[in-house]
Order: sequence, then C-alpha cells, then structure tokens
Amino acid sequence: MDIRIGYGWDSHAFRPGVPLKIGGLSIDHPEGLAGHSDGDVLLHALTDALLGAVSAGDIGSFFPPGDPRWKDADSQIFLELAKEEIRNAGYRIVNVDTTLVLNAPKIGPISSEMRERVAELLEIAPLNVGIKAKTPEGLDADHVAQAHAVVLLERIEEAGELQTMSAVIQSQRELEDVVRDLVSQVHGVAVKAPFDTDDIT
Repeated sequence: MDIRIGYGWDSHAFRPGVPLKIGGLSIDHPEGLAGHSDGDVLLHALTDALLGAVSAGDIGSFFPPGDPRWKDADSQIFLELAKEEIRNAGYRIVNVDTTLVLNAPKIGPISSEMRERVAELLEIAPLNVGIKAKTPEGLDADHVAQAHAVVLLERIEEAGELQTMSAVIQSQRELEDVVRDLVSQVHGVAVKAPFDTDDIT
C-alpha cells in the first residue's frame, strides 16, 4: 500500500470583538482568534498537514497573509484547495488526528459536533477523525490557541486495476437489468421497455 503522512501546526492569539471559529464551527465565546482570515486554527493545521503530505508547500504558499483577497476568508476555502492538491497527486484521506491546545473554551462538550463538522469538510466518516484538547500548562500560552494535526493518505487505486462494468457482469441480460435500474434511479421512473445496450455510450 502506498501511503503518506502529513503533519500541520498553527497558532493564533485570542482577541476581543472577533467571532470564534474552530474546526469549521462558530463557537459562542467572548473572544475570537486573530488572523488575516477567520483564524480557524484547526482548519489551518489540517490544511498544512494535507499539503505537506503530498509535498505541495504550505498554506502561506497559496494564501499569503498579506493578500487582501483572503482578508476574513472562510478557512474552508484553504481546506478545499488542499483536498484538490491531494486528489491531483492521486491520494485520498484515510484518517486524521488532531490536538487543540487552549485554556478556553472547553472543547469536550462540543468535540462530537466538531468531529462531525471536520469529517463533513474532509468527506470522510466521523470515526476517522480524532479531536482532542489539552490545556497549555507550563507553556505561558494562556491567551493563545494552538492546533496540531496528523493525516494519513493512501494512493487511489490505479485506473488500470479497476474492472469495467461489462467485465464484471456475466451476461447481456444482466447488463440490461443494471442499466435499466440506473436509468430508473436517475429519472425516478421505471424503464419497462427493453432497449439496445449497444446504443449506450
């Protein structure tokens, strides 16, 4: 199996009067995270982990902090680009594991919701997303949020290894039945009359 591992880290200071977003979730808190974009420390770490896994640079390479186009931008944009980079490299996400380091807010009560949201953004199952939180004891970082992220990727099966539908289906009648079922699913109606599968392209 051809696999790759990526690691990402990010940090942002808290600032009053800024909405707080972590892991794609809007969180009710007196302070948000200062940043050129929306300051989503967790999505930034995940973006860097994905880009690093396929040697595609880092988040700053694609979205320079001085570029006005990314002022207050939703960090989901950054994550989508990273996902496109790994697809172009021929990989898919197997699982991710993350650790948030911050004093407040408490992540435990919202960790399940955050896991669901991150899984949705990454297009993987929630059971393949790890969300953990620690306090920054002894780090003198009480007013900062940090995120660490590790991702595991595996190479997508080569096209040459995939079997065509006609190779799997043993008879012409089976092929007709499968095609008829697919057409009925798409159009929401049953296809009753037989048709010539040679016309299907």
